Amino acid sequence: MTGKATSEASVSTPEETAPETAKVPTTEPSGEVAVSESTGQDLAPEPQKPQDPAAPAASAMPATTKPEPPSEDVPSAPLRLTLEDVNHGSLTVSWEPPEKLGKPGLQGYVLEFRREGASEWVPVNPRPVMVTQQTVRNLALGDKLFLRVTAVSSAGAGPPAVLDQPVHIQEITEAPKIRVPRHLRQTYIRRVGESVNLQIPFQGKPKPQVSWTHNGHALDSQRVSVRSGDQDSILFIRSAQRSDSGRYELTVHLEGLEAKANIDILVIEKPGPPSSIKLLEVWGCNAALEWTPPQDTGNTELLGYTVQKADKKTGQWFTVLERYHPTTCTISDLIIGNSYSFRVFSENLCGLSDLATTTKELAHIHKANITAKPREFIERDFSEAPSFTQPLADHTSTPGYSTQLFCSVRASPKPKIIWMKNKMDIQGDPKYRAVSEQGVCTLEIRKPSPFDSGVYTCKAINVLGEASVDCRLEVKGGSQKVALSTLPSWTD
Repeated sequence: MTGKATSEASVSTPEETAPETAKVPTTEPSGEVAVSESTGQDLAPEPQKPQDPAAPAASAMPATTKPEPPSEDVPSAPLRLTLEDVNHGSLTVSWEPPEKLGKPGLQGYVLEFRREGASEWVPVNPRPVMVTQQTVRNLALGDKLFLRVTAVSSAGAGPPAVLDQPVHIQEITEAPKIRVPRHLRQTYIRRVGESVNLQIPFQGKPKPQVSWTHNGHALDSQRVSVRSGDQDSILFIRSAQRSDSGRYELTVHLEGLEAKANIDILVIEKPGPPSSIKLLEVWGCNAALEWTPPQDTGNTELLGYTVQKADKKTGQWFTVLERYHPTTCTISDLIIGNSYSFRVFSENLCGLSDLATTTKELAHIHKANITAKPREFIERDFSEAPSFTQPLADHTSTPGYSTQLFCSVRASPKPKIIWMKNKMDIQGDPKYRAVSEQGVCTLEIRKPSPFDSGVYTCKAINVLGEASVDCRLEVKGGSQKVALSTLPSWTD
């Protein structure tokens, strides 16, 4: 019995009378009945002792009119009867078990209600139920209900627990709230001639009253139309004009409560051209321009200016500067001998102005009297003594396979290349082939044998000096007989 059990009941078809064990006097409100019963049981004065023999008979007469006190078998009144929830169609109450359940044990609880102005208590549940929370549904708006709950045992019903105040069944009021879409939380920009269609959702119950203002004044019904429903309001302008720009305020009223939202609308169009333009100065291949801002910016700030130039010969316009913010500029890299015109456009979010402001006079780029003075040419002496930029590298070869030795030399004039083996000149020997191209010196040894092993030297000589590099060649493999057999040219 410590936890709360719940039950739901409908009052659309209640029984008109409660069980006899749960009935109480219906001539007075339930609160008063509960107070009178509790007062009679708890605060009744004790009878005085008789002063004469007739006193017992006199004292017995009131006993026949007073209600008998509840026996120990009847449970006490439930505790902490509380209204948990109420809305426009139902209510929920809860309570706690009584302190005394009675000797036979608790059979359940009977919940009753009485409408304000009525005298009869109507049971919500005809039979006792073992729950400590009940929901009453299908209630009518505007009703005021008194509620009481009684604990019942087999011996009878105990005293009721009565709710202190009547419960008023009325429609729940939901405070108004406006939800402005994200794209309308900043300035809403439209072009002249475009339509404006704003749908603003809101909340509120019952249906709130909706009103719009433009810059603090009522809307012009000839230009702006508004349609409001239960959950949103739509503001529509078929063809926006610049005069429609400003702050629109939406107000939602509901029973003394209100919510407001501001929406800023900006209607723009293309700007006008700069007021005037002037050619300030022409020098060399440069021209300086200056202009004044346009009188009409299109109801929004300018993004800059576009500057163009045109050659008098071709008449074709070419863009020199885009979204240029200052009102003065210098145009360079003009072709000598040509004459140029210049024009400037204004630009905002709608684009470039339809017209441009053009210079009245041409910028003539004249040839300057410039005499070329060639610089004296100093001939450089590239003569250089021989020096090896890449030396010879030691090499190991296999008998019978041709091998090559490489090195590179730098010299001017072209040096003479001499190849030597073990300090002996080998030029003219058909076994060797020497080549020198672009400073790269190559010595090819045809089908070497172990006899061709030794130290090879490359020497470069010109009129300014000489240089030489060495390397060791080792030919491995083969026996001495094989080595001797490879020398027919020497025996011949």
